[in-house]
Amino acid sequence: MDNATLARPPREAAAATAGAQPALLLGSVFVIATCGLVYELIAGTLASYLLGDSVLQFSTIIGVYLFSMGIGSWLSRYLGGSLLRWFIRLEILVGLVGGFSAPLLFVLFEYVTSFRLILYLLVGLTGVLVGLEIPLLMRILEGRFEFKDLVSRVFTFDYIGALLASLIFPLVLVPQLGLIRTSLFVGALNIIVAGVALYRFPETRPFRRSLTGAVVASLLALGVGIFFAERIQTYTEGMAFQDQVIFSKSTTYQRIVLTRNSRELRLFLNGNLQFSSQDEYRYHEALVHPALQALPQARQVLVLGGGDGLAVRELLKYPQVRHIRLVDLDAGMTRLFQHNAMLVSLNQRALLSPKVEVLNGDAYQWVRQDTARYDYIVVDFPDPSNYSIGKLYSAAFYRELDHLLAPGGRIVVQSTSPYVARQSFWCVAHTLQAAGFQTIPYHCYVPSFGEWGFVMAGRNSHWRPNGGPLPRGLRYVTTATIRDMLYFPPDMTEIPTEINQLNNQALVRYFEEDWGPYSH
Repeated sequence: MDNATLARPPREAAAATAGAQPALLLGSVFVIATCGLVYELIAGTLASYLLGDSVLQFSTIIGVYLFSMGIGSWLSRYLGGSLLRWFIRLEILVGLVGGFSAPLLFVLFEYVTSFRLILYLLVGLTGVLVGLEIPLLMRILEGRFEFKDLVSRVFTFDYIGALLASLIFPLVLVPQLGLIRTSLFVGALNIIVAGVALYRFPETRPFRRSLTGAVVASLLALGVGIFFAERIQTYTEGMAFQDQVIFSKSTTYQRIVLTRNSRELRLFLNGNLQFSSQDEYRYHEALVHPALQALPQARQVLVLGGGDGLAVRELLKYPQVRHIRLVDLDAGMTRLFQHNAMLVSLNQRALLSPKVEVLNGDAYQWVRQDTARYDYIVVDFPDPSNYSIGKLYSAAFYRELDHLLAPGGRIVVQSTSPYVARQSFWCVAHTLQAAGFQTIPYHCYVPSFGEWGFVMAGRNSHWRPNGGPLPRGLRYVTTATIRDMLYFPPDMTEIPTEINQLNNQALVRYFEEDWGPYSH
């Protein structure tokens, strides 16, 4: 109690305290609404990290969570007696269950076979507990506001809290804290709400002593978890990856992990292998050289994706190339490959070359605004495992690329495996054709990935990828290997597919069908 309250007569002080109680409870609505949505976002993001970055994960998580909240709201009718006591107990439970959900799921992922069942049970339990909160608070506030004011104020704070959560989760919490520490930190906020309610309301005096220990113990447990969060993350990643994890970081867009053994360095994004230093040269030489060796006029080059700088390394082997503009979504990725000594050595300082301009942004929006013209465009995006990436393989996106292509220019697109993902590969080729391009599909063998495919595209149907000089020192690509890349055996030959449009995202469906049997 502050000095101003002590100076007032007893009745005024009591009235002031009573008047502050509804405001405090409405503030609690704001905090618990923020926490509740963050738990939902954590579950969806974690499921995408561990089970595959797919719209299916977020859709099912959101559905189960909201359904469980409905169950919790229905069950709130059975809570009687001291509602404040129930509320404080509930906040402690939400803080513990929601707070420890991320570390628990990360640890269990490598140990249990029925991980999805555990995931949905935990999401359901969190949803039930969160669903109890708002109805319980409304009953506590009943009689302190008129009903219309009560509903409007509670839901106003609830929705504002949800907006705050949706903004700070991707922009602040995940990049700065990571999923595990975010989960534990948000759990601690729920416990703090319980502690504030326990000591700010006179009605809690009869049970204050019994619940104080639970609040303190819960905060200590979550605090210890926050302190050891990085070790927990390292431990879980150590189980998930065969080799030693030497670097890991969560950016706004993805989880970056580097592993190393005696032979190779490997990069993983959201648990998916991006390259091995032992054989990445095969992929990047095949991506760049078959088209560029036949473009002696190429001066201006655009690279979309490829934030590791390995494709840029190959482009810089052509003296005639004067300027390379690289557009990659994740600044954390490009900074890593500009400053980490091992990675700078691997890409041969490509991203530090004066010929190279690095821009960070959404390629889909960026190509619609760019007015430059390019002789060669290298499209090196991750595989189309979700709708946000799938749009970058759409006919609409390829038509935008056509506007950036100089006369006689060419495009090359990494197009997943024509052997494992045959539907996906040919869908990319057919989508480029639907955008008005003449295409030349080809493939090569990369030991870390198996058969991998690419599609060259241009306006001139008579152009073929042969006959031009290749740079010295290539380890894989020769005139002979380029010729072999154009041959497709019967189990990889063309099959009919839909066109990948923005309104159907057929490629994402094909990708899930093709790669689904190989997922964890």
